[in-house]
Parts: sequence; structure tokens; C-alpha cells
Amino acid sequence: MTERATHYRTGSVQHDITQALVAAGKSLDDLKPAELAMLEDYHTGGRLVTVQLVDLAGVTPESRVLDDGAGIGGTARYLADRFGCSVTAVDLSAEYCETARWLNGLVGLGDRIDVRQGDVTALQLEDDSFDIVFSQHVQMNVARKDLLYGEARRVLRDGGRLALWDIAAGDGGELDYPLPWADGPEHSHLVTPEDLRAEIEGAGFTVEHWADLTEQVGDVMRTIQGLPPNPLGLHAFVPSFRERGKHLTEALTDGRLRAIQAVATISR
Repeated sequence: MTERATHYRTGSVQHDITQALVAAGKSLDDLKPAELAMLEDYHTGGRLVTVQLVDLAGVTPESRVLDDGAGIGGTARYLADRFGCSVTAVDLSAEYCETARWLNGLVGLGDRIDVRQGDVTALQLEDDSFDIVFSQHVQMNVARKDLLYGEARRVLRDGGRLALWDIAAGDGGELDYPLPWADGPEHSHLVTPEDLRAEIEGAGFTVEHWADLTEQVGDVMRTIQGLPPNPLGLHAFVPSFRERGKHLTEALTDGRLRAIQAVATISR
């Protein structure tokens, strides 16, 4: 297992999520997709930014969607539940894939989502097979961004869209660790927004929408940190998440990190 996968492995994700759901008074025998919203979107801003990106991407019930680097499958479940569309979810972590399948089954979406363990830089998927690829908080763990976006382009159909929500390097200031995606700098592969856009365009995409949402998402993160304790949240299964979230929020606030939202298209 590579470093990218081991960073996200604890061996107790399903147990920890079960404990959090029970503590929040949820019944695993009658769980609704929306009841997972607080703990399943492993990216800055949570469900709020997921909804924004989905709306920008123009998903329809007929869309074939790839959740590329899906984590425990929050975006895939949101898409399948909201639109009833076909979703494939790929993640490198076997534990996260197992957890995604388990959660899909609990909320009755197992037949709409195909979960596959795999590497986003070498997808075991056919050419021209998707209308939309979602890539959220993935590239910071990927040194070869040309392979990441090249594979996304390969599996997209003509006119297909890449929907991106990601963290980029800011003013060059030294970051505090751990962060949500890395325990130390050796596992973090951030580039500037300019370089990130160049990587996407270099893979054959045309950027249609590009927005720096650092200030807005920083406000959201500070609000979340100020809320009363809740059993549901990424802290339920991500070790030291409150410390990771604190470091992330501080770096977004003072400009060491940037938050980028984008949609890009291809034309063959």
C-alpha cells in the first residue's frame, strides 16, 4: 500500500462512524442519506461546497459521473440520491472503499454506486465513459498532476466536464502540520493556483469557471470550529482532525493556503 493510502488507514473507520451515528441518535436500520451529511464530505467546507460544485457542474439524472478520489463516498451518495444518476467512486484506500460500500448499503444506494479501489493516476476505466469527473481535495496528495488530469480527460466523453474543488499553495509561508491530507510536508504536493490551472489546461482542458473562494470558505471553517461539540463530523473517524482542521483554517485565514473552485471542459 502506498503512502497516499496508508495516511487514511486506521482500521476502525466503520466502527468509529457507527459509534458516532449511535451517539447522535441515528438508527442504522433506517438511515437516510442526508443524515450522513455532517461526516462524509472529506474536504474543506463540507456539504455546502459540494452542493455548489454539483450545481456548477450541471449534473442531470442521465449523467454518468466519476467521483475521482472519493474518500468514504459522500459526493457519490449525494449525487445518486439527488439525481438518481449512475456514479462510479474510485479511491486508493481499501478501508475507505469498504466503508463507502457499507454506507451505500445502509442508505439504500448500493445499486446506484459502483465503488472501486484504484489509483487516480492510473484509472482502470474505459476511455470516453463519463460525462463529469469530480475531483475534490485529491491533487494535494498527488505529485504527478499531469497523470491525474490526463486520466480524468481520458475517461471523459467529448464535451465532458471536470469539476474541481481543491487547496493550493498560497504566499509561500511555512505550513503547520498535521493537515487533513498530510502528517508532514513530505506527503503534501501543493502547487500555486497558477500552476494548478496550468496543469489542468496542459492535460487538454479548457477552464470555463475559476474562482478563489479562500475568504468565504475560511469564514465557513471558523464558524464550524465555533459550533458546540457534535458526535457527527470528520473528527468521528479521522485521527487528530480538530488539530488538522485548526491548522487548515489558520492557513486559509492568513493566506498560506488558497481554496480553488473550477469547472473545465474537453473537446476532442
